[in-house]
Amino acid sequence: MPEQDLLFHSFKESIDSYGLPDRFTFPFYYQPHPLCLLAAKQLQEYLETQSDWQRSFGLSGNTKAATGKMFGVLLVHNLQGELGFLSAFSGKISDSLHHPHFVPPVFDMLEPDGFFRKGQVELTQFSKLIKQLESNDLIATYTAELTAKENSALLALQNHRARIITGRKIRKEQRISAKKNLNSEALIRLNKALAKESIQQKNQLRDLKIYWEEQIKITADPLTQITNEIAALKMRRRNFSNSLHKWLFNNYRFLNKNRSYKNLRDIFNTTSQNIPPAGAGECAAPKLLQYAFQHDLKPLAMAEFWWGKSPKSEIRKHKHFYPACLGKCRPILLHMLDGIEIDENPLLTNPAEGKNIQFIYQDDVMVVINKPAGFLSVPGKNIEDSVFLRMKQQFPLATGPLIVHRLDMLTSGLMVIALTKEAHKKLQKQFIHRVVKKRYVALLDGLLEIDKGSVDLPLRVDLDDRPRQLVCYEYGKLATTKWQVIARNNQQTKVYFHPITGRTHQLRIHSAHFNGLNMAIVGDDLYGTQGERLFLHAETLELNHPTTQVAMKFQVDAEF
Repeated sequence: MPEQDLLFHSFKESIDSYGLPDRFTFPFYYQPHPLCLLAAKQLQEYLETQSDWQRSFGLSGNTKAATGKMFGVLLVHNLQGELGFLSAFSGKISDSLHHPHFVPPVFDMLEPDGFFRKGQVELTQFSKLIKQLESNDLIATYTAELTAKENSALLALQNHRARIITGRKIRKEQRISAKKNLNSEALIRLNKALAKESIQQKNQLRDLKIYWEEQIKITADPLTQITNEIAALKMRRRNFSNSLHKWLFNNYRFLNKNRSYKNLRDIFNTTSQNIPPAGAGECAAPKLLQYAFQHDLKPLAMAEFWWGKSPKSEIRKHKHFYPACLGKCRPILLHMLDGIEIDENPLLTNPAEGKNIQFIYQDDVMVVINKPAGFLSVPGKNIEDSVFLRMKQQFPLATGPLIVHRLDMLTSGLMVIALTKEAHKKLQKQFIHRVVKKRYVALLDGLLEIDKGSVDLPLRVDLDDRPRQLVCYEYGKLATTKWQVIARNNQQTKVYFHPITGRTHQLRIHSAHFNGLNMAIVGDDLYGTQGERLFLHAETLELNHPTTQVAMKFQVDAEF
């Protein structure tokens, strides 16, 4: 049986009642088509029962190091007009890019006799040789000897400089005394002798420097010989690695409907990162489309889901669906989907259209508003409508930046707006020094067992998939949230959040991450499951008036 027949999976259940997609999936923000949900369910059943390969996805309790994997399904029509789907996984499984049931990689960089694999072996040899040289015991011995010699030189030069200073002081005193006690001829002879002594001490310092520089060079030469050899090897390794990856980028070629190929280098050459990021092209989506185009299968819709335990930094929930990443996949998929009619990008639709901002308080220097959910705080890349634009239109004579702090687009609630530069400066200072107190109310997708606590998880942006945030203990910024349960009902928990810091997506990450509350906020399209809205509301805001310094408290109850 041909390979394409083996990898084209027919539906086991009847699909007579299902309609076909009108257009292909917009891969960066979507709700899976019902047929994709059915295909994913069938793939998940295979994952639960297959014996073709072994890999732990961290679903059993005794696999700490194991994590899950992203899988994808592509709904397709074959040449016979039959409807089915393809399956793929991101990266590799059990150190292999090839497994039964799944489409092959776009480019097999792990082929045993391939150029890239041989190159990796050579790189490994470079690294081993460098490690061997760096572990030479003589490096520590030579380094210690050099340090001792440098310290001796420093001490000798310091002592001589001290003698010069002392000599200069003594000569000064001698000249003062000589002017009082010696005749002119004797004074001239003394000054010449003192000048000669000064020059002699300076020459001694010069000779001392030359002596110690020579001693240090003699001591440093054996160490320099080793370190130069290591540096030369590292340079060779770097150059070889660059040439190897250049070869890879040129040979990693992606096909589209128009039978047009484009390699990784050319695809990313026009992007801001310029160079393909690590792992580009290894995700499920490019694999699925590449196979479909190679075998004349018509792509209809696509969906990707996470299978297994979440990684430590990202938030990935078992069986949840996720969009393609922007950093690695977007440039590739824009080429691969060229010529295919796809769903409209919902992120280009103004979510604030038809919505109004409620004014809670207003005076000459500040305004407090209730921002609706689905309303940008500041203009985005594609949508200008925002709190900033509305405030600018409402207060055309206002000075300063207006926006003092922000709420996520999907978050509703209280914001303070400064109408003057001075008010903005004073209000912003209160936020910086954490004088401002905020309380949010949220609805969590699950039941919390304890009544209150705090979450401390440092956060940074996901450079490959903005605006997503990651938990990162190495580069992340401190983020602390205190929380308290309000009510539990219908497998959901209503909580108060008191953010001590104000990081991007802090409450959403601290809710969803498994080291946080381990349950996403209801309606969270990034870290949970998309819904009618994000159930997160900035309910109270306490601050000091920027002019009078009077303490003020504002509250608007959540609609949920």
